[in-house]
Amino acid sequence: MLLIGNGTVLTLGKSNQVIPKGGVLIQDTKVLEIGTTLELQKRFPEARFIDAHGKLIMPGMINTHMHLYSTFARGMDSKSKPPRNFRDILEGLWWKLDKMLSMEDVYYSALTPLIECIKTGTTTIVDHHASPNIVLGSLSTLAKAAQEIGVRAAFCYEVSDRDGEKIAQEGIKENADFIEACQAKPDPMTAGLFGLHASLTLSDKTLAQCSETAKRLGAGFHVHVAEGIEDVEDCLTNHGLRVVERFEKYGVLGPKTIAAHCVHINDQEIELLKASNTQVVHNPESNMGNAVGVTPVLKLLAKGVRVGLGTDGYTCDMFESAKVENVLQKHAAANPSVAWAEVPQMLYGNNPQIASDLFGGTFGELSAGAWADVIVVDYIPATPMDAGNWSGHLLFGVSGHQVETTVVNGKVRMLERKLVDIDEEAICARSRELAQAIWNKL
Repeated sequence: MLLIGNGTVLTLGKSNQVIPKGGVLIQDTKVLEIGTTLELQKRFPEARFIDAHGKLIMPGMINTHMHLYSTFARGMDSKSKPPRNFRDILEGLWWKLDKMLSMEDVYYSALTPLIECIKTGTTTIVDHHASPNIVLGSLSTLAKAAQEIGVRAAFCYEVSDRDGEKIAQEGIKENADFIEACQAKPDPMTAGLFGLHASLTLSDKTLAQCSETAKRLGAGFHVHVAEGIEDVEDCLTNHGLRVVERFEKYGVLGPKTIAAHCVHINDQEIELLKASNTQVVHNPESNMGNAVGVTPVLKLLAKGVRVGLGTDGYTCDMFESAKVENVLQKHAAANPSVAWAEVPQMLYGNNPQIASDLFGGTFGELSAGAWADVIVVDYIPATPMDAGNWSGHLLFGVSGHQVETTVVNGKVRMLERKLVDIDEEAICARSRELAQAIWNKL
């Protein structure tokens, strides 16, 4: 047994309690009890004790759209001309970088951001991968990295026709093989989705094959939807449909599907997303950095669409993503009164539901039977904190690098800012060597 106590417990979830001098009792992979530290210590004196020293104890964060492979772009000095639009960014950076990746690159480009996840309190991610010249086996390599670092993760490979039919077929096989492996040997730490890049790089033939394969497997999709206006223009020109309409035609939409971005969608497409119970994930920092526009999050939520929060690989820190989303929606609406309730719903309500659908079990709350994904944050409130105002405390008082202790699936992965059984220095040293080699080729 493990007892994390002597802190302010923020349970979130249905009970939504703030417990001063509280504790979280963990047995194996699940939360066993929540209560006061004194009571839990008295009843379970044999439990290993982690002292939070009066700081915040809360559930781990969840990132519902991530790109681990983007790691090696950090700090890269591009010699190409400055991008004028989103397609230039894709062609000038990402579609060059992903072709350079070897299997070792895939592995190390995953290890380093996964370590950052541990250090910033992100205990679960939903990743979207691409490495066109090393497709087969790439998802199991990513899963190996996640298992070694100890982050709960779902993976998919982005099928695309941009690199030719052979690679597209390998992408379909890689998704199918990984999903079948997950189904054959269920693991609450690993899950699979069927990845698609975007409408503008998918032919009707490939899209139909992907839809048929995913249907056979009973799997949902993870796909970029109308991220840039180029995606919409291509779809209208070549298919006579808008992006969501095309995906609806081919059976991509549904309650198991994650539609990332959805920046350039109209009211009719929102209705299709709602009617199909498709889940949308917004990535505010990435959308702003790529200058693609603002997802109509407020309208989607008002219509009853489940909208989660991701980072698109821009950061591993979900507290940071929430801060940006709060101000972005206010700025876009020119209304300072919006996004106070919506952003907490996305991060602390909808993300846990998306994770639960993927992995099973209870996420995003500290309650009996929930997964033991727990973080201790170096935050002692300077003003009263209760069940009615906790979101304001997290928004203005907490960032990921205040996380001191991270527990995932009942295992301590970082204790008082020291990683457990993870050699960060050696991993990052090799990562730098591999990144430099890719930069030299580019």
